[in-house]
Order: sequence, then C-alpha cells, then structure tokens
Amino acid sequence: MAAMTVLLVAGATACNAAAKDDASSDASAGSASFTLVTPDAVGQNEFLKLAVTGVKAAAKAHNGTEKVFESTDAASQQQNVQAAVDAKPDVVVLVGFEFADLVAQQAAAHPKQQFLMIDACTTRAIDNVSCGVFREHEGVFLAGAEAGLLSESGKVGAVDVLDTPVFRRFSDPFAAGAQHVAAKTETGTRFVGGQSPFDDSARAKEQANDLLSKGYDQLMAAAAAGNYGVFEAAKAKGAFAYGVDVNQCPSAPGTVVDNVIKRTDIAVEKGVEQVLGGQTGTTTSYGLKEGGISLTGLEKGVDSSQCVIAEHPDVLKKIEALRDQIVSGELTVDDPAAVG
Repeated sequence: MAAMTVLLVAGATACNAAAKDDASSDASAGSASFTLVTPDAVGQNEFLKLAVTGVKAAAKAHNGTEKVFESTDAASQQQNVQAAVDAKPDVVVLVGFEFADLVAQQAAAHPKQQFLMIDACTTRAIDNVSCGVFREHEGVFLAGAEAGLLSESGKVGAVDVLDTPVFRRFSDPFAAGAQHVAAKTETGTRFVGGQSPFDDSARAKEQANDLLSKGYDQLMAAAAAGNYGVFEAAKAKGAFAYGVDVNQCPSAPGTVVDNVIKRTDIAVEKGVEQVLGGQTGTTTSYGLKEGGISLTGLEKGVDSSQCVIAEHPDVLKKIEALRDQIVSGELTVDDPAAVG
C-alpha cells in the first residue's frame, strides 16, 4: 500500500541502466543482466511480486539474468542501491518513491549506468533515468462507476490520504465515475491527514465511519496502509469498499467489491525493453490502454478473487464497455494531478 505515496514525487524522469554504448547488442547477444531493488521485503506483497515477475520476464526475453535485492528499511535501501550499481547490470530497476533521491545521486555519479524507476520519478529529468508511472485515475473512474451502479443509498464516498491534487486521483475520479452512470449520486471525500496519513488505520476508520453515518454505502479506500481500517468500518455497517494497487478482496471477503490494480510487471518489462532499445531518460505513462492499470474484476480469475464484483456480471459488462471507451479515446477521464 505504501506504493500509493509514490505519487508525491511523480512527474520527473528516471534513469538508465544499460550504460555501455553497446548495451543493446550485449542484450541481444544474451549477456543482459538486470537488478531489481525493492523498498520492502517481497514476501506476500503482490505489488512487489508483480515487479519480480516483470524483471524475470525481461531477463528471459533477453536470455539474461536477474537479481532481486529486497530492502527492509532506509539503511538497507541505500545499501542495496549501492550494491546494484556496483554490480553494473544493464538496468537497475527500482520500485517506489523511496528511491528518488538515491537514484538522482547515483545517476549523477554513474552517468553510464541505466536506471528504471517504477511508480515514481526523480524530481528532475536525468538522461540515464527512465520512469514508468501509472494513470490511476482511469481505473478509479471505473471503480466509481461500479459503485454508482451498485449503491442502494445513492451515496458514494472516498477515504483519501491527503487533500492534494496528486492524491485526489484516488477520490475525484471515483465520484466522477459514479455520477457518469448515475447522475444523481451524492458524493463525498474524507482525508486521513495527521502525522502518519499513510499508516493510520484508526484515523482512516474514523473518516470512513463519518461517511457511513451519513448513509454512504460504497467507499473508495485510498488510505494506503490505513485501508484495513476502512474495510473494518464498512464491514461493520454492511457497506462496501474498493481497494487499490493489488487484490485486497481476500482481506475482507464480502466487503471489498473490486480493486484498482497497478500492473508493475508490465511497467518493468516494457520499461526495460525501452531502455535496451535506446529510449532512455523519459517517462512512460501506463493506463488502461497499455494494460498498466486495470480492475481485479476485469482480469482473469475474478471468479476466485473473493471480490464482490464477481457476483455482478451484469455490472462488469457495463464496466468493460466504459473501459473500451476510455481506451479508444471516446471517453476521457480528468486527471486531478494534471498541470494546468
């Protein structure tokens, strides 16, 4: 869930790993190597597990090798980044905003090393840093449409981390999606705030209860690690919630309807391909069209996902139609974080 905080530093460019001039030829010759550095232990973290899948796929595609350095705290993050750079792989791949400053420093010190940041960027464009970011607002819009179609009270809300344009990507489009399919839907957003907005289940639960007490029966949970507080509140009131980043339905079966998921595997695999092809120092955005953003309900295996949406195939058909409209460009979802 900490991956959500990534957006605080989004909007720059990342780094490049295949430093040598003949990196592409080396990769095609079968000597490509890739190192993935994660901000936390992978374990059962589905978000990070997808990143591992992506780097393994990239290695397989180029007859190369991959290594994964798992971090546990700020000190190990720094150590792992240094170890990755010392190994001189074709691409150093890093997931998360936690690495933004470290990558900027290392990229300047090692201009021939290519870096690829996923779900985050350095605060300024750097020639050997490439980024893969996500258009979360597109998926949130679809989740909102589900909520609008399923709400019995006609009230759809969201519990968001902070009241900033970047984080409103997880709440404003939810309201817009609901009103797109049910124009009279009443919407509302509450913000966690406080000293630990990304890891405060108690405050998140309080905000959820405030909405629930006013009759809201569908809640977008965009409170990072505090999502579990939102789920608890919704479950106690017989209401429903929506998760982010990965499938959170198993954590609250019967309560979580669906999830806005980020396909970090796709961003890693495609990002590595771009870097090896010489397209470096750029930021690539992944949304519904690129397959980087989706809903659990739109992916294979929804029947075994433990998501409530699996019980509503009629709703999913309507959501699929909306997705296709967004992909084709017929429907545009406003991005609260867009400049200007």
